[in-house]
Amino acid sequence: MTTTQFADLGVDQDLVDVLTERGITAPFEIQALTIPDGLAGRDVCGRAKTGSGKTLAFGIPLVQLLPKARPGRPTGLALVPTRELAVQVARELEPLAAKRGIRTLAVYGGAPIEKQISALARGVEFVVATPGRMIDLIDRGELSVADVERVVIDEADRMADMGFMPQVEWILRRVDRNHQTLLFSATLDGMVGGLIKRYQNDPVMHEIAGREATVAEMEHRFLAVHEMDRVRVAVAIINSSNRTLVFSRTKWGADKLTGKLIDEGVKAAAIHGNLRQSQREKALADFSNGRIQALVATDVAARGIHVDDVDVVIHYDPPSDAKTYLHRSGRTARAGESGVVVSLILWNEELEVRKLLRRLGMKVPIVAVFSNDKRLLDLQAWDPAKEAA
Repeated sequence: MTTTQFADLGVDQDLVDVLTERGITAPFEIQALTIPDGLAGRDVCGRAKTGSGKTLAFGIPLVQLLPKARPGRPTGLALVPTRELAVQVARELEPLAAKRGIRTLAVYGGAPIEKQISALARGVEFVVATPGRMIDLIDRGELSVADVERVVIDEADRMADMGFMPQVEWILRRVDRNHQTLLFSATLDGMVGGLIKRYQNDPVMHEIAGREATVAEMEHRFLAVHEMDRVRVAVAIINSSNRTLVFSRTKWGADKLTGKLIDEGVKAAAIHGNLRQSQREKALADFSNGRIQALVATDVAARGIHVDDVDVVIHYDPPSDAKTYLHRSGRTARAGESGVVVSLILWNEELEVRKLLRRLGMKVPIVAVFSNDKRLLDLQAWDPAKEAA
């Protein structure tokens, strides 16, 4: 069977060469489906989970097609839900953009607006923005969307979850010239469906495997732990993994847990909304580059984390509902890689976790462990279901 190559999709050779230099030789499914339509100028609506390769799916057509921009008047715009995602999208597309002389800029709150204004004044073709900062720049007269020819709405479902839809629509209403809109979302119903009807013109619909496939790609471990031993269980798992994302329910809890992990000799950092943007960016960069072993995140902060090769996700505090479990767990098993998801459960949380398992339709045993349990050293190989049989 012949493997589809980027050149087969209509991607220009100079961009194919850049991808090859980065070790990207064959497109993921969502890229193979959407890039030809994107390059043809069609409106595209892609339903795909986080980590499926969406950034290149919209980024390649934009870089290949965007014309030069006048100062303060970008020709391409991507709206994303979080600051971290804005930075990551701009960073991932930078090598392709540089090849074509396309100037990119991430604009988001929590960073000095003056630097963003200066960059816009020099001229930027492609802006990746969070809705709030984008509106601020438009209101100040520092950015105009009058020349925008191509719009991306990334992770539209999360935009809806976080209450950003009114701001997104405010921006889209001002992009009044004939333009292409590429929308990507894990779900296409509810408010996202309304957005598609109002702001896309006869979109080509593409869908790849949904959340059920994501769950199936992961190994799930539900571990009953003693409160005094919970940190050390987490340490044992982190030390036997390459890159671990740990979830805490609160910002205060994330800071407290990070301190305890550091005390135990783990290289760790926290990421949440109370930290300065520079601190958040450093924590994420250190995690991406392997300088720290574990990143401790709250649910909202984690929505913008797009890091490959997360091999373990730990629910240090069990999630309150099935949707949160899936969002958190989707940070591993990204782009087809396998991953392990571990829930650490105190005695007084077990009843709620059993309800969660039923809602998820998962038949996974809850196993009592201590931090000296050798099974923690290779969670991928350990099969609790076989032990329980």
